[in-house]
Amino acid sequence: MRLGVIDCGTNTFHLLIADANGDGTFNTVFKQRHYVRLGQEGLHHIGEAPFQRGIECIGNFKQIMTENNVGHFTAFGTEALRRASNGRDFIEAVLQKTGVGIQLITGDEEARLIHLGVMQAVPPFLGKGLIMDIGGGSVEFIIASENEVFWAQSFPLGVQVLYSGYQKNDPISRGDLLALEWHLEQNLQPLFTALQKHETPLLFGASGSFEVVEFLLLEKRQHPLYSVIPASDYYKIHGPMVASSLKQRYDMPKLPNERAELIVVAFVLIDFIVRKAGIRQIVTSSYAMKEGILHEMLRGDKSV
Repeated sequence: MRLGVIDCGTNTFHLLIADANGDGTFNTVFKQRHYVRLGQEGLHHIGEAPFQRGIECIGNFKQIMTENNVGHFTAFGTEALRRASNGRDFIEAVLQKTGVGIQLITGDEEARLIHLGVMQAVPPFLGKGLIMDIGGGSVEFIIASENEVFWAQSFPLGVQVLYSGYQKNDPISRGDLLALEWHLEQNLQPLFTALQKHETPLLFGASGSFEVVEFLLLEKRQHPLYSVIPASDYYKIHGPMVASSLKQRYDMPKLPNERAELIVVAFVLIDFIVRKAGIRQIVTSSYAMKEGILHEMLRGDKSV
């Protein structure tokens, strides 16, 4: 059967179409993402323009799935739709205008699905690792081995949230940085407590921000689904990126324009976690929540 997954994130909407194999695996047929920026005007209320962009995007995804003969699909909504006062209105409008029903999932469920997705992409590893998925509205952290989740939590600290709240200057000022890091220090205490119990020298990065790290450091991906980057190599690009202006970032040939505005706070967040967790290697993953959802669909989980 040909399956489809729509992931409605705070900044990016994703479509994944895949063919199910008989052994529980899948072959990707089509992938697309649109930078809808639902949270562009604030996460407490979806603005009129993002509202319409989101509906149009879902309509386009529905058409693509029809053209590709998708037999069954599911659509999920995350932090922006959980938090926005008119999130339910958006879900209803999408259903009425496109026929696509969006299922809201909790942050904890999002973290569980991310773990399922990432573990399908990354190489075998010993011990435990820290999975980090940076979204626009939230960031998910999961401490896990290959087969077991030891701790997981979603925090409303996505890049749109951090940018809107703390990047007041261009380039970001020392005061902005200090305020942002103080905010992270205060709000990530549950993560720090978990890290005291679990040693996690590996950071599995599952988001567009980690794609940027990969693009800037590597000429090509080492493996179709992942790359392994020493944490020390990350710091070759961290300082210049954080010191750059928006204009300079638009001029960076390997940085997608749609990432230019929010990438600085993403890098500040990555640096903060690398230092706090004692990370020695960063493993970038091509798979995240939507592949976790697909994994559930392949197992015949009726909840999806």
